[in-house]
Order: sequence, then structure tokens, then C-alpha cells
Amino acid sequence: MEIGFIGFGNLGSAIAKRLSSQGLDVIVYNRTKSKVKDFKIVDYPYELLAYTDIIFINVFDSAASKEVIFGEHGIIKGDIKNKIIIDMTTNHYAYVKETYDKLKNLGAFYLDAPVLGSVIPASKGELVMLVGGDKEILDKVESILKLFTKEIIYLGKAPFGTYGKLINNTVLGSINDTIAQAFGIGVSIGLSKENILKFLELGAGNSYILNVKKQKFLEEDFSPQFSVRAIYKDLHYAQDLLKDFKLFSFNLSSVKEAYGLAIKNGMEDLDFSSVYKLYKK
Repeated sequence: MEIGFIGFGNLGSAIAKRLSSQGLDVIVYNRTKSKVKDFKIVDYPYELLAYTDIIFINVFDSAASKEVIFGEHGIIKGDIKNKIIIDMTTNHYAYVKETYDKLKNLGAFYLDAPVLGSVIPASKGELVMLVGGDKEILDKVESILKLFTKEIIYLGKAPFGTYGKLINNTVLGSINDTIAQAFGIGVSIGLSKENILKFLELGAGNSYILNVKKQKFLEEDFSPQFSVRAIYKDLHYAQDLLKDFKLFSFNLSSVKEAYGLAIKNGMEDLDFSSVYKLYKK
């Protein structure tokens, strides 16, 4: 079975490789062709429609998603009728609703389907997917989605999948920032990283984030799995969500600006755990 895949960054490439390992023929469009190895590649997004009825998208933000769907060489320039677009990008919720409506009017189907997890869970088929859109379309592609996910949570109409992802990433950014503070402050007052890790694991810091990021804090290897730039973007989208619904969060604003300070200090392309460096003397 052939599927299309747009976006060959860290997470996108891990998902594409996982799908290929499960027996699917994955055809890729990526803006930087040199990053794509061992896959058939097309020159433009719309060319994928000649091969498949199902196209996955995993790009950085809504501007990038808009370009590959609606741009000069976007998907809609091909025969889009009855095609299924599964967008795993962490998008702006307003863009998701607009895109769902536009593609429906063109006779295509759009699933708002961001994922929880990063490269390692993707390679093991252990991502969690949050889905907004038409349930009957989800049912059609569920067997494919299960090849790289351990759970699929249907949240309702679009953009409910994105609502869920932005709420999750608000928690993600907050917990990571709190753990980074703990390591930075602890080291600055003379505690060893190993002992900080030990009491956090046995105490209040025990969490998924501590488990997956502990080696980065211990070794100060901040090669990106999920970048500072990405979490800052997601938290900005979350702030817009709160504004539009007339809600508030004191914590969201302060945490977002910690990552903003990291960007100002030239850390935008490092892993978001690198915010630790702001708190270390």
C-alpha cells in the first residue's frame, strides 16, 4: 500500500521510517530533498496524489502546513477529491478549522491529528494521537495509524484534536521548565546532578518528562528532540486559545517567556530541556 508523507524532520522521518518498516510504501515530499534517504521522493506536494489517497503531514507550524496544502504547488493543485489529509502538525486551532472547511468544500477529508511523543516512541510505534474530524474518516485509516501509535483518542470535531495537543503542551512546557529549574538551582548551590535526580525520581519530580530528559540534564547534551523554538510556538498558540475563549493562566505566560528568553540567548534550535542553562549559575 502506498501513502504520501510531507515533512521529514526529526519526528516526521521517524514516523515515515516506522510506517515503511511495517510494510507500507512511503512516498515523501520534503522541502530539503537532501534530508530524505532511502525513500521515493517527489518534487511538489500535489504530485503525491498520483500515487495515493492518503497523505500525512508533519511540519513545523501552520504556515508550513498552509504552504504544502494551499500554496503554489500545494496538495489542492492536484486531483484532491476524496483524498484524506492527516495533519499531525501542532497547528493553530483557527487554521485547523479553516482548513477542514476548505478541504471539505473541495471534496476532500481532513483529520486534525497531532501526536504526543517524540522520536523514540515514534520509532517503537508508541505515539499517542489526538484526533478531531469526521469519525468515519478516522475509522477508514485507523489500521494505518495503529502502526505508529499505542493509542488513538478521538476528541470530536476539528479542531478538538489541536485543542487537546495545546493543553497537553502547556503541561509539557511547564513540567520541563520546573525540572530545569530544580537542576539549575540545585547544581548552583552545590548539589550533584546524580543526587538531584535521585530525590526528584523518588519525590515530587517523578514524571514522564524527568524520565525521558534525565540524560540530557545529567550530560548537558541538548541535541534537539523537541526544540525550544517548537515549544515556544506551541505555547503562543495556546495563549491565543485562552484569549479567544476568554480564559486565563498565570503559569502559561511566565513559562512561555522562559523559553522566549532561551531563544533570545541563541538556544532556539536546542532541545527544550536546555532551558536549564538559564537557571544554572
